[in-house]
Order: sequence, then structure tokens, then C-alpha cells
Amino acid sequence: MDLRFTAEEEAFRREVRAFIRDNLNPVTHRKMIEGRIPEKDEIVAWQRTLNARGWATPSWPQSHSGPGFTPVERYIFLDELHQAPAPEPVSFNVSMIGPVLIRYGTPEQQARFLAATANLDIWWAQGFSEPGAGSDLAALRTSARREGDHFVVNGHKIWQGMAHHADWMFTLVRTDPQAPKKQMGISFLLLDLRLPGVTIRPIITLDQRHEVNEVFLDEVRVPVDCLVGAENAGWDVAKFLLSNERTGIARIGMTKHLIRRIKRLAGDNRSVLLKAAAIEAELKILEITQLRILDGQRRSDAADPRSSILKLKGVELRQAASELLLAAAGPAALEVRHDDAPFDQDGSEWLGTIMPNYGILRAASIYGGSSEVQKGILAKSQLGV
Repeated sequence: MDLRFTAEEEAFRREVRAFIRDNLNPVTHRKMIEGRIPEKDEIVAWQRTLNARGWATPSWPQSHSGPGFTPVERYIFLDELHQAPAPEPVSFNVSMIGPVLIRYGTPEQQARFLAATANLDIWWAQGFSEPGAGSDLAALRTSARREGDHFVVNGHKIWQGMAHHADWMFTLVRTDPQAPKKQMGISFLLLDLRLPGVTIRPIITLDQRHEVNEVFLDEVRVPVDCLVGAENAGWDVAKFLLSNERTGIARIGMTKHLIRRIKRLAGDNRSVLLKAAAIEAELKILEITQLRILDGQRRSDAADPRSSILKLKGVELRQAASELLLAAAGPAALEVRHDDAPFDQDGSEWLGTIMPNYGILRAASIYGGSSEVQKGILAKSQLGV
């Protein structure tokens, strides 16, 4: 297998890099460099800029208004976004619900949602985790009973990333409580968050950021035409979605950006530089692994359980890099500053979000399927254990 990029792929990389340089709002760019969270309108504006270029949905096929990227082009595109750094297209829209609707959605659902999802006219939230049903997702208790042409939904979802920005939520609900296995009897619904009975409450994390939420559902009437896939077959839809999420969750380019910050801050600190080199070596191995998985996707679009490797190791390396960045910054990183603090005018390295970002990355080994779950998937699918 020749893992070198072709001349055409290298030309595509230069094209993407130039587009980001010429079109990304400088204020948004600086926020990304400094580890701040852009405002909602900044994220929407950038995704619409990408969408106008035809690049907002890198994993979507041309038959559904995607760019028709090859797997390698998709990897290069995301790598350049992460390294720039620039906001990537909202993953709930582009990497999760979009591919699900393309695979399992009805023609009516595709016509209703796909274009609006790509352009961020609809911002989606993910309604999977619940209190007591996170890594063991099949233990979910949110229920949906059928009443005529509606499902009536009751339950409590938690850790909904950016749900305070969202218009709709894709969610898993239990439609057959008598199913013989807990993975059975689960359905996949699209739920308008503006419906009566929906309450969104913020969860403020220890770093005083508002990124996650909990969603309460009290007798929410969801039309039956918002069911994706067959009733009681939502587990298959969820597995497909999570495979896509885990492939993207490696975010190798983000770790490369962290390594560059580490080197700038480390100066001639040999100990830090040696640790950075060790992370880079492992990162190169992970990058090769991702390219191998992408090569397999050239021949099949079936869910690949090896994506768990990318999630597992990609998170470990990002966490290690964030810890080393904290060490390189030293005591100055302990002066926590909020995302809306004024920019430093002297152009110096901004340290205010290093500690908060270090803290929030601790959760990366839980969301998208915990590290323990990934090891279980790999043991079963790759080792036959």
C-alpha cells in the first residue's frame, strides 16, 4: 500500500489551505488559535462560506449535494481545517445526522432536512446519553408511545453539546419496553426542540463554560414521519452514526496544532521537547492507521469497527498533548480567562484557555463511546474475544 499523497492530492491540500487563509474571518481565526469557542454567528457564517464553496459536507456523496470527496480528500480537508485552525462543519449536522438521513432517511426526509442541515439553517443536537445510560447506551429509558400519527415522548437526556444553539435533536427512544433484548425496541426520532414539552437547561462546567445541556421531554408529540428507519430498529441506525462519529473524533490535525503551540512555549526546554517528539511519533502511526481505514472505505461504505482505534488513540494523544501544553505554559496557564476576554494587543501567546481546554478534554475519553467501550468493540471485532 502506497500511503504517499499523489500530486493531485497535494494540489488539493494547497487549494484548501488557500481558501481558509482567504475566507476565514480573522477574529474567528484568532479565537481558534487561542483555544476560545467562537460565537454561534461566527460558526454559522463559516459553515455557510464552506457550503457556498461546496465543502460544508465533506463526507456526503455528490448524489446528495456533497462534494464527492475521495476518502483521502476528506481526510486532507479536515486536517487542514484542524491545523489552520478553523471551525470544522458542525459535526452533529455533517458527520452524524447527514449520513444517517442519506442512508436511512425517506426521500421526503432527505428533501426536508439535508440542504438545511448543510447550510446550518437547522442546527442539530444529539439526544443519546441519559442519566444512567451513557456508555451503556442501550439502557436508555426515554420512552415513546404510539398514538395515531404521533409518538408521545417522555424522558431526560443529558450532555447535549451546544443544544442551546440547536433547532432540532436526533434522539433514541424506547418504543417497545417488552423487547427481549435491551438493544431491541429502540427507535430513532427527529425531534423539533421548539415543540411543547421540551425544556433545555444549561450545564455550566467547572471552567464556567456553557457547552453542554440537559433536555427534558414531557409528553412531547413527535409526528410519525420523523421516524428514521424502521420502528424498533433504531439501534442499527445508532451504530452507523457512532461509527461515523468515531472516525472523525481522532482529530489528528487538532493534536498537530497543540504540538506546534507546545514547541513555541517550550523554547529550549529539552524535557518538554522530547515528550512532544514522542507524541508526534505516535501521532504519525495513528495517521497511517487512519489512512488505511480510509483506503478500505474506497471499496465499501460499511461501518468499520476499526474506527474505534481512531477514537481511542486519537483521544489519548490529544489528552497527552493538552497536558504537555499545560506543562509548557507553566503557572501562567493557571490564570483562567473567559472566551470573551479582550485580545492581547502585543500578539503574545494567549494562555487563558489552556487550563479550561485541558479540563474539558478529560471528557473526550467518555463521549462518543467511552474508552472501555472502544476496547470491548475492538476485542470482539478484531481479536474475536
